[in-house]
Amino acid sequence: MAMDEFVGFDLTAQAALVKSGEVTASELLEAAIRRAELVNPQVNAIVRPLHEEARAEAEDASPDTVFAGAPFLVKDLYCHMAGIPTSGASEITKDFLPQHDSELMRRYRKAGLSTFGKTNLCEFGTLGTTEPKLFGATLNPWDTSRSSGGSSGGAGAAVAARIVPAAHGGDGAGSIRIPASCCGLFGLKPSRGRISLGPDLGDSTGGIVNEHVLSLTVRDSAALLDATRGPMAGDPYTAPPPEMDYAQILRSAPRRLRIAFTTESLLGTYVDPDCVAATVATAELCESLGHDVVEARPSLDPGTYRTYYKRFWAMTATRAITALARGRNVPAEALARQVESFNQYLFEVGSRITAADYLVDLNWFHGVGRTIANFLGEFDVWLTPTLGSPPPVLGHFDADLHGGEEVMDRFLQFLAFTTFANMAGLPSMSVPLYWTPAGLPVGTQFTGRFNDEGTLFQLAAQLEEARPWSGRRPPVYATA
Repeated sequence: MAMDEFVGFDLTAQAALVKSGEVTASELLEAAIRRAELVNPQVNAIVRPLHEEARAEAEDASPDTVFAGAPFLVKDLYCHMAGIPTSGASEITKDFLPQHDSELMRRYRKAGLSTFGKTNLCEFGTLGTTEPKLFGATLNPWDTSRSSGGSSGGAGAAVAARIVPAAHGGDGAGSIRIPASCCGLFGLKPSRGRISLGPDLGDSTGGIVNEHVLSLTVRDSAALLDATRGPMAGDPYTAPPPEMDYAQILRSAPRRLRIAFTTESLLGTYVDPDCVAATVATAELCESLGHDVVEARPSLDPGTYRTYYKRFWAMTATRAITALARGRNVPAEALARQVESFNQYLFEVGSRITAADYLVDLNWFHGVGRTIANFLGEFDVWLTPTLGSPPPVLGHFDADLHGGEEVMDRFLQFLAFTTFANMAGLPSMSVPLYWTPAGLPVGTQFTGRFNDEGTLFQLAAQLEEARPWSGRRPPVYATA
């Protein structure tokens, strides 16, 4: 089999080739490395190659593992690799050297994945784009003048450009679903506590952060979640185990679902007509597949949510900078002057918030979570646009040009639909079913009930069969 033929295979199919003896894990890896060397200069998705480390893993890979040595990439943030720097795309943490694997990395290794690089992100993962000063911007394979999304934009670009069929990402406000929408991929954020953040993190700002992957196929996402789900001792949040493996759940079609759909922003912000059109078209597709689709929305006060969320999101950078300053025994204010403009803005806002204010705001967001959970008591799934617009042009979120407050407002317009699942701890996925007349992908989002990733996977697989997307090729693919 020619090396370039691997480009069309997902992880599950690649592993099957190794298990059958048709190819070796090392051959798969070398093909992925050659693909990365060809494509990565066009998109800047991989910022730390780990070729020799991966070659050792592939050489020792067992065909008895789930993925049998198939090549993989991880985001350069929470998923630590022992002895490999985790930069967080920041000048102040670029030399941070973990001495141990994170629990998630340990499970990736156990599943037989050969990790040959780390992917780009925005500094500390606090923006919906991937344009860090440390590494430079990741470009969207569908239009290299556009953002690949964020914060897992390196992962999104790498998968869209077919360097790998799936890559690790993290999601604190939509950071898996945002690049999935921008890059024409499937991206699922699991329920709170489904995947451990240990041993280095327990609560990452109110339990909003979740780890998983962006992928070409639904079945890869399900298989990877099976391989990595479950808590480790001491985790502050846990999700009950599913009744059966997600890969097994996929073998059955979903029951007739009651689906609510919403096209207007619950934050009172502008929604691009292409995002509305994508949602309406998806609602019609769901209806044609036999589901009951009703236009409905939970009741939230948009002004209060925006005000509280601006304060809450500021704590992400404030917590990170404060923790680093404490570990280095330096003033947090001095360290904050060394980060990018948007994170300086977040630190300035966060530093004015008292612990009591934070706890009051967090309790308010728990109330929002109950509102959405009660709404989903009437519906199986909630369908919305994933984002408020198609992929924006590079520089749209540049705080040096626009100022921190303006970028925060743009952030909320762009993320008008993704943050609710993080605040409520619910599973949510972006599904690539629509492309604009200009050829830009626009995802549609489905949010489900807590601990019900199975229904989302079943629905996604049904939509994937009805309107396949993995055969679409971005322009960067064609020029590689």
